[in-house]
Amino acid sequence: MTAARSADSGLTGPGELDRYPYAEASAADRVGIPAWESADPELGRVGRRAAGSRGRGLHGQLVQQLGQMIVSGDLGADRPLVPEEIGQRFEVSRTVVRESLRVLEAKGLVSARPNVGTRVRPVSDWNLLDPDIIEWRAFGPQRDDQRRELSELRWTMEPLAARLAAGHGREEVQQRLADMVEIMGHAMAQGDALTFSRADAEFHSLLIQVAGNRMLEHLSGIVSAALQVSGGPVTGCDRPNEAALAHHARIVDALGAGDGAAAEAAMRQLLTVHPEVERVVPAPREH
Repeated sequence: MTAARSADSGLTGPGELDRYPYAEASAADRVGIPAWESADPELGRVGRRAAGSRGRGLHGQLVQQLGQMIVSGDLGADRPLVPEEIGQRFEVSRTVVRESLRVLEAKGLVSARPNVGTRVRPVSDWNLLDPDIIEWRAFGPQRDDQRRELSELRWTMEPLAARLAAGHGREEVQQRLADMVEIMGHAMAQGDALTFSRADAEFHSLLIQVAGNRMLEHLSGIVSAALQVSGGPVTGCDRPNEAALAHHARIVDALGAGDGAAAEAAMRQLLTVHPEVERVVPAPREH
């Protein structure tokens, strides 16, 4: 997909399509990643929600590019987006442009109205809980605010989810969580940060999904997205380390014992492994 720079449109030129560091991993990058599929449909959904909204091919690339440009401010609020112009700039069909704008409209980034056309919407209208928008904000000018907000949100919901999950003694779920801890341990020993982060994301998403609260379950994709963005340590899950691994293991032990208070305490400790997080969330309470 190519593009020509226009001072009027603000759209990206040929050398700028890849200036954002979060394109999807290539097939080569995915070789060797363990298969974590499960016969349990609930378990099989884990870790895929954040990627589920992303398209493929030209459609996915255009959604990604336009979304990044809107979130970064390159395409400001109330700016008109002319489908014909976008199609010409990026050399894609009307169908690709139309479907891409529909995806962006569903995320609250643009609005389409008769006799007005398609325009960029202000930040207040964005679906800030959408995993793609979380990712785009995490690498844009709002990265610091995004990481702080994600840390505050995780501090609010994950300790509660850990406490609630202790009351749902599904052996297969506890085994799955233990498997993720084991994978994380092997990955850390091998210096495989990618496998560690994927197992970590599955661990946290699964924990939220088994808490027995459907509203919390709906937010599990947010945690996956938070764990997949980078930019410096904010919580113990951002980098493979012994302390983070130990806290994950304590959570599994507490769930197995049905000890909600211990599971909550271990999660709070996990989310404050790094001193930097003290500027974001309060110190964990003693139980």
